[in-house]
Amino acid sequence: VVQEMINEILLEEALEGKKVVRLKGGDPFLFGRGGEELELLCEHGVPYEIVPGITSAISVPAYAGIPVTHRDYTSSLHIITGHRKKGCQESIDYKSLVALGETTLVFLMGVAALSDICRGLIDAGIDEATPAAILERGTTAKQRKIIATVATLPEEATKQNIGTPGIIVVGKVCSLSEIFAWAEKRPLGRARVVVTRPKDKVSSLATKLYDLGAEVVMLSGTYTKPIENNTQLIEALITIKDYKWILFASEVAVDIFFDSLWKQQIDIRSLWNCRFAAVGPTTRKAIEKRGIRVDYMPEKYYGMELAKGIEVMAQPQDKVLVLIPKEADSELANYLSTTKVHMKAVPVYEIASENNEQVNIEETDIVTFTSASTVRSFVKTMKNMDFHKVQAVCIGELTAKEATFHGMKVTVAKEATIDSLIESVIESVK
Repeated sequence: VVQEMINEILLEEALEGKKVVRLKGGDPFLFGRGGEELELLCEHGVPYEIVPGITSAISVPAYAGIPVTHRDYTSSLHIITGHRKKGCQESIDYKSLVALGETTLVFLMGVAALSDICRGLIDAGIDEATPAAILERGTTAKQRKIIATVATLPEEATKQNIGTPGIIVVGKVCSLSEIFAWAEKRPLGRARVVVTRPKDKVSSLATKLYDLGAEVVMLSGTYTKPIENNTQLIEALITIKDYKWILFASEVAVDIFFDSLWKQQIDIRSLWNCRFAAVGPTTRKAIEKRGIRVDYMPEKYYGMELAKGIEVMAQPQDKVLVLIPKEADSELANYLSTTKVHMKAVPVYEIASENNEQVNIEETDIVTFTSASTVRSFVKTMKNMDFHKVQAVCIGELTAKEATFHGMKVTVAKEATIDSLIESVIESVK
């Protein structure tokens, strides 16, 4: 889309009374043509707000360990576009740039013109031994850098097949890169990890991966929603005093159960005779947030292990309520149904899928799965994909079995915990 058309779209949508967000990479005014867009808005009296951004001219060198300014190396910073306006015959004024002396030069959108830029600087009198760098795909897990000199940089970039997007940095500060390098030294500094989580759930996994340096891509292929007019759940709540055990295999089920209690105006003190069991720490935490201590949690955090524990602990006369997702394979309920436990399984929520139109999975990516349903959702949302190329790291054998069924290359976490899953991700990267 040409810039003039973008300007018109912004104006038209704003004049219709809509709130319009024009999202740009980096800063909207640093070769981002934000000023051109504002001119048309000002002409028609359209109010606007500017949110400054961090330009790649600063952020990309920072991720490569290059401070664009340093009192011992440079007294100024100059940012130049290597991409000229269409039809413009003006060349970069290299003599003026070289005449600045000890400075840092950052060229944006100039990868294709790297040889011309370096030749222009040399012809203008710059010392050929001046440190220079080209930085490709900065701030991502795929970032690459070449540190050389103005004279040797083009040849080195060609050897390593450096491409776009990228920026060029010239100046003594480039020599600090190896000393100050930090991004790629983090445990997951070179990893791109796709986290498959329901969109309505905050992911502690994503936060921990990010803290370890991973480029995290959130792929919310599923979302959960309570079953409407759930007569089975209402009947169970009305007779809740009859149950000795209530089993939860997910935090979603916990929230729906207690919210439904409130909506049915059933006093929480009706649960005085109930004992509570959780499949793992996250589910236990959700129960304890409601002010109730969990009576049982298995040492291994699987539905099957929870079921086996209850089989031993429940008395023959005990009624056991199990809250499960609708139309999903519940190993907890399935196992208990083969025992003498007096169980009632009640579906309380649905798992719905949505199409993915934005995330492209690369062969070097690691995809994490925390349940079999997230695997199924991933398969549904990723159309026309060769799943044999997917590196899957899974929690639990049931999840791994589902991923294997679709031909993925599977690694299973040693324990059914987020921390163990992360350890497996780190091992996969190594």
